[in-house]
Amino acid sequence: MENKEISQAVIGRLPRYFRFLGELKDEGIERISSQELSDIMQVTASQIRQDFNNFGGFGQQGYGYKVEYLYEEIGKILGLYKTHNLIIIGAGNLGQALANYMNFERRGFLFKGIFDNNPHLLGKKIRNMEVKSMDEMEIFVKENDIDIAVLTIPKASAAEVAKKLSDIGIRGIWNFAHVDLNVPRGIQVENVHLSDSLMKLAYNINQFENGG
Repeated sequence: MENKEISQAVIGRLPRYFRFLGELKDEGIERISSQELSDIMQVTASQIRQDFNNFGGFGQQGYGYKVEYLYEEIGKILGLYKTHNLIIIGAGNLGQALANYMNFERRGFLFKGIFDNNPHLLGKKIRNMEVKSMDEMEIFVKENDIDIAVLTIPKASAAEVAKKLSDIGIRGIWNFAHVDLNVPRGIQVENVHLSDSLMKLAYNINQFENGG
């Protein structure tokens, strides 16, 4: 496959393809057409073909797609057949909920540690992980080959923590702090604003109620 720029919109749809194809595979479905996949996912068949053509196509005209093959290839594109070691910065309610969510491990994302500066949380056990002080983070990251950090901390401290993470070699940040982070080139950031998603839902409800 050629090295070319893939749009974020296409990349954003890949996890949905992967999830739906996984369900089809589990149901024993071996082959599917772009139109059948369109009916399930509510994405046009043309869009599906365009998306897959960015990565070589995967299908045969008149035959469709082999479900298991397509599932595995998208998994490779997403990097899901590698193991990623994660730490959580922030042991509050959201941090604890993420640490306890087992489904991440099925995708190769392994939580190795959780950190906080709140003295009332230090030493607390969360799914067999003891909450450690931020002072221990740098050594822990290096000793445990951590490549992703999850930020569930107030936005006031997020930029400072992100800088420290970049300095110690973290390759990716999954950011739940309510601020968009600026980090050095080469460090990947996924900003997750929960309130934005909720406001989008409110907009869609409002549009439907108004006959939009």
